[in-house]
Amino acid sequence: MNPIPVSHSPRYYADIGQHVMPIRKFDLVAQAIRDAGLPVTFAEPARVSDEDLLRVHSAEYVRAVDTGEPRALAESQKFPWSAALAEAVRWTNGGNIAALRAALQRGVAGNLASGFHHSHRTRGEGYCTFNGLVVAVERLRAEGLIQRAFVLDMDLHYGNGTAFLLADRPYVHQLSIYGNWYDQNLAHRDVSLRRTPDTENARSVAVPAGADGTLYLELLAAHLDTCLDRARPDVLLYQAGADPFREDPYSPLNLDHADLAARDRYVFEAARRRGLPVMWVLAGGYTPDVAQVVRVHLNTCIEATRVFVPEFFSA
Repeated sequence: MNPIPVSHSPRYYADIGQHVMPIRKFDLVAQAIRDAGLPVTFAEPARVSDEDLLRVHSAEYVRAVDTGEPRALAESQKFPWSAALAEAVRWTNGGNIAALRAALQRGVAGNLASGFHHSHRTRGEGYCTFNGLVVAVERLRAEGLIQRAFVLDMDLHYGNGTAFLLADRPYVHQLSIYGNWYDQNLAHRDVSLRRTPDTENARSVAVPAGADGTLYLELLAAHLDTCLDRARPDVLLYQAGADPFREDPYSPLNLDHADLAARDRYVFEAARRRGLPVMWVLAGGYTPDVAQVVRVHLNTCIEATRVFVPEFFSA
């Protein structure tokens, strides 16, 4: 049985006090995977370097996150700055690099942290410090391991930071399927009023309020293959959001655990069918009962196992 590599480290955690973002979920998901006995190999990644970050972010912004000054810039992602947080984001972003490399080798891999898709070149946004999706792509391109990449963003919120960073990166495409528009560090629930225009390499698909699992999967099926055909990527980065869940305080969608698991299975099956390596990350999830968030993320790993290690379920 060939296990799935997953990046994780206790260093992902930093104490940010009482906050809507349950940063402790990274450890909770890791424990849930262990308790489920899934065929996973955990590996602690390397800490992301200045060189890696500076391919994507400005020196002024990286310095602000490291030092806390200027404080407004250091806290532009809506977290209270601390040296511990500055260190934690170095490790979570290193996890994205490690997981993307592992996906090329195994065909599938995960990182138990977010892709941080709201982060821009010169600032953070929406609980996202550095854009780990683009950082990972640029590191592997620098190593000559990939040339082109595709980001499938199924967080509840539109991946605005990634789209901004892709404006001068035609070799990376994004499909963002979202129920909240995100702009100027603010979420907007009514996507019928606020959405982004498509670009050559960033496709925007708004999910209407009240959408159920049937419509959600129909939108995914209607756009994923077409976008992949156009992008011709070497690897797929999948932002598997927990916040579309219907009990999430930000979600206007009517999606339960089975709907989100079906979404994950569809993505992994599409990747395997194409022989396309896929790396998934956790994203979103603000349901007050953190066990519900953990369950969504655990199900993503279960569906990856169902597709890439099917013998586990027949043993």
